[in-house]
Parts: sequence; C-alpha cells; structure tokens
Amino acid sequence: MKEFKELLDIIRKLRSKDGCPWDRAQNEESLIPYFIEEVYEVIDAIDKNDYELLKKELGDVMLHVGFQLILAEEKNKFTAEESLKSIIKKMKTRHPHVFGDKEFSSQKKLLNFWEKQKLVEGRKKLLDGIPETLPSLHKALRIQEKVATVGFEWENVVDVEAKIDEEITELKEAMKTNNKNEIEDEFGDLLFTLVNISRYIKVNPDEALRKSTNKFLQRFNKLENYFNDKGIEINDVNLDDLEKIWGKVKEEGKISRKDAPIR
Repeated sequence: MKEFKELLDIIRKLRSKDGCPWDRAQNEESLIPYFIEEVYEVIDAIDKNDYELLKKELGDVMLHVGFQLILAEEKNKFTAEESLKSIIKKMKTRHPHVFGDKEFSSQKKLLNFWEKQKLVEGRKKLLDGIPETLPSLHKALRIQEKVATVGFEWENVVDVEAKIDEEITELKEAMKTNNKNEIEDEFGDLLFTLVNISRYIKVNPDEALRKSTNKFLQRFNKLENYFNDKGIEINDVNLDDLEKIWGKVKEEGKISRKDAPIR
C-alpha cells in the first residue's frame, strides 16, 4: 500500500537532521507509553462503536508501528519489508487448513496445532512468549488458554464453580488471621479461578471488568451531578439517601427532581 510507504518516508524525514527535534530524540523505550495509550484509544473507539474515531485511532497506532520499524531500520536490525514478510510467513504456516490441504476436526485441535507450531518456530516451552508486562487478568487468561491446549484443564464448569467456593472459603479464613501476605495470596487465587470460569462462559475477564468499571463511573457521575445540581455536597449526604438515588440511577439511568433526599 503506497500510503504505508509514504508514512514510513514521513517518519524518516522527521528523524532526519532537518526533521523534528522531538522525533529525533525518541527511541524504542521512550515511545512505549504513547504506543500503549494509542492502543487503549482504539479500544475506546470500538467500545463507542465510533468508526470515524476508530479510523483516526488506528492511524495513530500505525504511526507507532511505522516509528518502531524505522528505529530498527536505522540500527540495521531489520527492515519494514522483512517484518512484513515474517508475519506473512507466520500466518500462512499457522493456517495450513486455509493455505494448504491440512484439516482439523475441531477448534481445540487447531489451537493445539498452533501451540506445537510455536515450539517448532523456536519457543522452548509452552508458556514462553507471554509478555511479562501483560495486564494481570489478560496474562492469567492467556496462560490458562495455553495450558488447556495440552489437556491441563478442568473437566467441566461445575468443577470450576466448586473451586470458586473453595477459594472464597480460604479467603474468608485468611481474613480472620489478619495476615496481609496470606490474604493477598488467597485473594489472588480467587481471581485466578474467576478468570478460569470466564473461559467457560466465553467472557473476557479484562473486558468485563473494564466495562463494569466504566458503568460504575458513569453511574457515580450521575449521582454526583444530581447532588451538585441541588447545591448539596455529596459527602454531607447520609448513606441511606445515597443508596436511594443510586438505586434510581441503576433502574432508570436518570434521576428526577422528586427523588431529592431529605437533608
């Protein structure tokens, strides 16, 4: 695509002695925070179902992809063409059922093939390649998905439900000890098991938590706006009144003036 080549040429120009001081000062590490931010902005656009915004944000991500390619090119590590050839080869190798004549009788067998193929490509262990910096919930999910491909897996969702009950009991017992390390350990075990059940019900745990957090944020903003509109400091309102209006926010998504709390 000529536009991608033009983007790379623009980055090369920005990095040249006649280019931009900021762009010249950047390196692979310095760009990481901006790269991560752009990816989250893509996710935000997808959540909003805003394709105009998504078009823009994907462009920003491609800028960062291009920037990393040019930085590697400057150090004679590899070129953009070599990177693209690498992913093209990988996609064809990992999809022999599409680009070849291999057949898989189930998705599970396909996933098992992928994990074996990764070992052929150079990884020494099944869990190699999972980034250390991956967000914890997503990291737990990827680890569980990978070990499941070799049969290290609960037999059914009922077993996972029983494990959740067990972990909750252990957490309650740890809380009685007031031992922070033990409580943290048991809480982590509970979260890890909850991630396990998310796979059975086909819910991405990180996505679910993010959406629930955003939902809470929106509801609390409405709650706060309600009291601000009445000139009431929210920290002056008792819990019973807060919960009354909170219930209205959850039920209706809006609050009418008749729902004013008694001060």
